[in-house]
Amino acid sequence: MQYNHLPKIIILIFLAFLAGCQKQEANMTIGAIYNLTGEQKSLDIPSSQGVELALEKLNATGGVLGRKVLLKLVDGETNTDVIARKTQELIDSSTDMPVLIGMSDTDVTLAAAKVAAKNKRLFITSGATSPLLPEQVPDYLFLTCYGDNVQAAAAADYAYSDLKAHTVAVLYKEKMSYTELLRKYFEEAFKGLGGDVVFSAGYSAQTFADVIKKLPKTEFIYLSASPDEVISTISALRAAGHNVPILSGDGFDIGETWSELPEESNVYFTTHADIGPGNTDPDVIAFRKAYEKKYPNNEPDAFTALGYDTVMIIAAAVEKAGSLDVDAIRTALSSLQNFKGLTGNISFEKGSYIPIKSVAIFRVDGGAEKDVREILPMSIPSP
Repeated sequence: MQYNHLPKIIILIFLAFLAGCQKQEANMTIGAIYNLTGEQKSLDIPSSQGVELALEKLNATGGVLGRKVLLKLVDGETNTDVIARKTQELIDSSTDMPVLIGMSDTDVTLAAAKVAAKNKRLFITSGATSPLLPEQVPDYLFLTCYGDNVQAAAAADYAYSDLKAHTVAVLYKEKMSYTELLRKYFEEAFKGLGGDVVFSAGYSAQTFADVIKKLPKTEFIYLSASPDEVISTISALRAAGHNVPILSGDGFDIGETWSELPEESNVYFTTHADIGPGNTDPDVIAFRKAYEKKYPNNEPDAFTALGYDTVMIIAAAVEKAGSLDVDAIRTALSSLQNFKGLTGNISFEKGSYIPIKSVAIFRVDGGAEKDVREILPMSIPSP
């Protein structure tokens, strides 16, 4: 195109416009679906905060492949129909979005990941722990977190070996994939150690009071509950006179909400990492400092760290792939080894889209969470 006949000022404006367009085209966009409202918000709001912190750090250090990384974050509302629709809208809105991320529950993750796969986009769940997920959405769904079979085995190990408890009553929320799978894997792992599952029963919000009336005396209770009902179910169990230790999974990692039970000090749960003020890891210290600056008067938790790690492993995979091509990113991600994340070293074995990671054991003490130890179980139930 010849510019000689145009006034100089017009040429400058036109060239600036072209430069702006080229710069815009050089971005990379990550689509994020988190349930900022509804029963999953206690897990997903912290995760979304970790995602935003990671984006800030990436862009402050040059982005990915020299590209600025943009975030499009939407509220899934803990509604699978809304999640599926908004996932498609995110994909339709951006041509530079090879990867979408989000959520901390199996059922809602499937609603998004299936849409992503249909459009040949990768989906990485930061917190949904079902080890069946990669098989349900082949080739397109990765986990940043460990599988439920791993955390259930860790809980069984801790109860049997550390608490010296060999009899258990199991309660699990019905019609929720997370709670039903967690219960299944825990029972299998506990029996494999020689433990005795004396009682096992499902419940709903309407039947919980009747079910706990049937609970026999055992050395501890394994309660597979959803995050929104943790306080109410534990309160009901204690009111009914069941004062033995209660164990559960990462759905119990509800952070400051434990302050609603200031007298409670006999609950244990598995989760993804210790991100508390007592952790001396320099990366965790820097993360906490950045979090405090952006979200004052709040406390990060393991789900915040999972959101952060999810963005960072995407960045590592894209850099390794050298492009935004979905197939290249998938190959790079599936061969990622010893990536140092806030939630531990992350590696994917050949053919597996679930990382190998240790499990943190936490105790609730006086309405606050305290790290107890880490466990990498030796015997893990098959998915």
